[in-house]
Amino acid sequence: MNKWKVAFFALAGTVLFAILLVVFLATRPVDGVDVAKRSAGESESKGNVLVVQTTTKELESISKKYLKDAAKGSPLPLDFTIGDDIQLRSTLTVFYTEIPISMNFEPIVDDKGNIILKQTGMNVGLLNIPPETTMKIMRDSVEFPSWITVNPNKAEIYIDLSRINIASGSRVRAKELDLPNDKILLEIIVPGE
Repeated sequence: MNKWKVAFFALAGTVLFAILLVVFLATRPVDGVDVAKRSAGESESKGNVLVVQTTTKELESISKKYLKDAAKGSPLPLDFTIGDDIQLRSTLTVFYTEIPISMNFEPIVDDKGNIILKQTGMNVGLLNIPPETTMKIMRDSVEFPSWITVNPNKAEIYIDLSRINIASGSRVRAKELDLPNDKILLEIIVPGE
């Protein structure tokens, strides 16, 4: 056999082997990546999820903006700050005297991605008023948006994030609220096409 024929078939075999190797590697599944199969209806109903990490100061600023918008221009008789916990401050007028009220809450994320503010402390001037009474007065005197529910019996405030309207029908869901470490994870669900 001629050496040129041998060289030609060796080169042709090598090229064919290289092409088959590229096709094999291109069609092989990637390790560690789970490609989920979902129907077209499922992707539209759940939407696209964007995870956002923020800080306590940014969350405080965003929260104040949404509360101000929900109050429709009327001034809120309370203020709050977010630090290692959430502190609500207001005043209570009794016999023409304003008494400062301060309540501390620990945020808890429930299984639906909403936030429960569990009361951990309270100061009402120098008076000794039970927390349930103070929260009942706050519930009755402050007009909260429909997505905030004050529950005096459990000494908690429930924030239903799924009812907050943001741009284009998107929704927000809390994932993690670690205030002492300044780590807040929120999911923004944008509707599918």
